Amino acid sequence: MYDTILVPTDGSEHAVRAAEHGRYLADRFDATVHVLSVADVEGAAGVFDIGVEEELVTRLEDQGQEAIDAVEAALDSERVTTALVRGEPSEAILDYAAEHDAGLIAMGTHGRTGLDRYVTGSVTERVVRRAEVPVLTVRATERSGIDGDYEEILVPTDGSEPAAAAVEPGLAIAEATGARVHVVHVVNVGSVALSPEYTTPGELLDRLEAAGRATTERIATQARERGLEAVTEVLEGMPARDLLAYADEQGVDLIAMGTAGRTGVGRYLLGSTTERIIRHAEMPVLAVNARE
Repeated sequence: MYDTILVPTDGSEHAVRAAEHGRYLADRFDATVHVLSVADVEGAAGVFDIGVEEELVTRLEDQGQEAIDAVEAALDSERVTTALVRGEPSEAILDYAAEHDAGLIAMGTHGRTGLDRYVTGSVTERVVRRAEVPVLTVRATERSGIDGDYEEILVPTDGSEPAAAAVEPGLAIAEATGARVHVVHVVNVGSVALSPEYTTPGELLDRLEAAGRATTERIATQARERGLEAVTEVLEGMPARDLLAYADEQGVDLIAMGTAGRTGVGRYLLGSTTERIIRHAEMPVLAVNARE
């Protein structure tokens, strides 16, 4: 499914950790890893309101090469291609991914600040929103370290087509790693309370829970047909908070979810929710943009 995995880096611990997960998935899918560093020359010059001098360019490119070297050392693999380019970071990452037909982008959610930063939350979020391929986002936390295979993968769903965009990528990784799949639906009780429908909150809640059970079981069946173990859960609460709590409690190694979902009473897989999970999850998040 993934022949080429792109790893943008600034040399930070978050980027290096993302590279480790990129290498892990590359091994499982027999893929090549491309390590990319972007020298944001114009952005750096603008910070100090100065022209783009050769000394500045050299310094930025030297830092970019150091970032590449740090990731190469961590990966210790012969199946790594490296590139150093100039440009606006998110644009350069997306352009490189398209040019090299990357099937997956793995990047840190925070990078260093200052003149040489670019793998920051805002850059990652821009890539997540616009990427045509799944984006694996990783924070360097104790939980995000790789110790053996992925064993537990969480696939949140609200039953919508955008949410379904993450099902196939999530199941493919589960199949490649032998992980158990957790299919979870969260009934947003805040939205239920604000519903304009002419039903009591209790009746509406029952309907949403029934729909959630049907949706989660349908995805779990897909997983079982691929020989995977799958469990389902329907929760009541606030989506981002309760998905993160579930992931922590169940020892989830990866969350795979869409970046857009339906509107109305049942919605929760919106970009803002996914971004909150990306910022706060202790484990990697595979974000799949559902836009055509």
